[in-house]
Amino acid sequence: MIYLALFRGINVGGHNIVEMRKLKTTFESLGFNHVSTFINSGNVVFEDSLKREGELIQLIEEAVRKDFHLDVKVIVINSKQLNAICQELPVTWVKNESMRTDVMFLWEKYDRPEVLKEIPINSVDNVKYVPGAVLWNVEGKNYSRSGMMKLMGTDLYRHMTIRNVNTVRKLHQIISEKQ
Repeated sequence: MIYLALFRGINVGGHNIVEMRKLKTTFESLGFNHVSTFINSGNVVFEDSLKREGELIQLIEEAVRKDFHLDVKVIVINSKQLNAICQELPVTWVKNESMRTDVMFLWEKYDRPEVLKEIPINSVDNVKYVPGAVLWNVEGKNYSRSGMMKLMGTDLYRHMTIRNVNTVRKLHQIISEKQ
């Protein structure tokens, strides 16, 4: 099975620095195959044929703690889950100079449709829950009026990792090419 590991809070603002080449080596030392990283924000694509899906997060977090002396969280989703999330992303939701779209990958604690009740959504926000993530879109001119600005610092915010839509679509493409 092909998986995507998404780290929260590495290589952000000069904190929790993790070299992607060394992270790739850590994943390989766990017995994962066809390991690749994408950009410097902690996105790792890998294969695991040992059917240990329930153990992956614990294995990865422990290995990063050991190899990098960092206590960082990771979300692991399989290729089918990423495909389902990407299918729900409207094609017109992009990230460019006039629009911002993010995918907020959720920890299990918050992965339910009712999570939308905990998000400050304003009239300028387009927000959609899909299993595993919240999709958020706003026009660039309305960014400062978005309710998402109030999300930072909340418990929910600490239980998600966010990627812009361009990154998510590229990761989806990378995984699709491996299948």
